[in-house]
Amino acid sequence: MDLTVVAYVVYLLISVGLTVWVARTLSRNGKVFLADVLHGNEKLADAVNHLLVVGFYLVNLGFVALYLKNADGVADTRGLFEALSVKVGVVLLVLGVMHLGNVYVLNKIRRRGLMEREQTPPVPPQGWTGPAGQGPWAAPATGR
Repeated sequence: MDLTVVAYVVYLLISVGLTVWVARTLSRNGKVFLADVLHGNEKLADAVNHLLVVGFYLVNLGFVALYLKNADGVADTRGLFEALSVKVGVVLLVLGVMHLGNVYVLNKIRRRGLMEREQTPPVPPQGWTGPAGQGPWAAPATGR
């Protein structure tokens, strides 16, 4: 068997395995985070989580497939390891960037939700205060 084909098979096994592992980890731990972001709405959190995982798979597996081709043939065992290290390293970097991107977006959503909760007053307004110098609490004018 040609070493280039061996490199392809090993690359696909490692890359797809890593993608599945990262997606499952993000899905499992992301449910709790999404439930908090979405104010405890578990059904919505599960739906958003599922959509994020599907998008994660599509982007990462698409990248793995596009990055499969090796311009240089693999001639020996050393070349096999060098080709695999570069390809798997790039896939790991892309997985890391995707993970950080997901966390960044979810954190922005969470912060926006926290800001919206903080903007709601704890009690309804009970009165109105006019501009300075007017109203019942205004200091009396001193005439000199």
